Amino acid sequence: MEIRHIKQSDDRLAISHIYEESWKFAYKNIIPQSYLDSIPTGRWASNLDKEGMNTLVLIEDGMFIGTSSYCKSRFPDFSDFGEIVSIYFLPQYIGKGYGKLLLDAVIGELEQLGFDEIFLWVLEDNLRARKFYEKAGFTLSGNYLDDNIGGKELREIQYCCSVKNGRVRTR
Repeated sequence: MEIRHIKQSDDRLAISHIYEESWKFAYKNIIPQSYLDSIPTGRWASNLDKEGMNTLVLIEDGMFIGTSSYCKSRFPDFSDFGEIVSIYFLPQYIGKGYGKLLLDAVIGELEQLGFDEIFLWVLEDNLRARKFYEKAGFTLSGNYLDDNIGGKELREIQYCCSVKNGRVRTR
């Protein structure tokens, strides 16, 4: 198992495939099925090289199985925070402990960039992800974003944590 930054030579379609499959699995019965079924191959490939965005991949037996993107906050109200933009896995690797490893790596990367406060957004109805982040020490901030995905009104809720020496501190 290896966690590392993406390289120029990495297959962006293989990494985007993780997003595509994860969305179809994690957001089933949350986002309309017609939207999930219409996600095109390579939908997230171009996002991986956006300026200011950092991406880690988790590789097992030579295969990309997980990915996480992070950056300085994209939101002015949280300008001193690091932001975890995404953590996704191929469905068959969810619930096997890889998520904690990748989350710890991303937290460490954000701390190296100088952030001791980190946040992320989670769909309110994504109970599995919420439980995962809460178990890792993230707490609800009370902030939210209203969104519309596939014609359905959804709410994203914000989780935050403070870190020191790669460890989440109780807020």
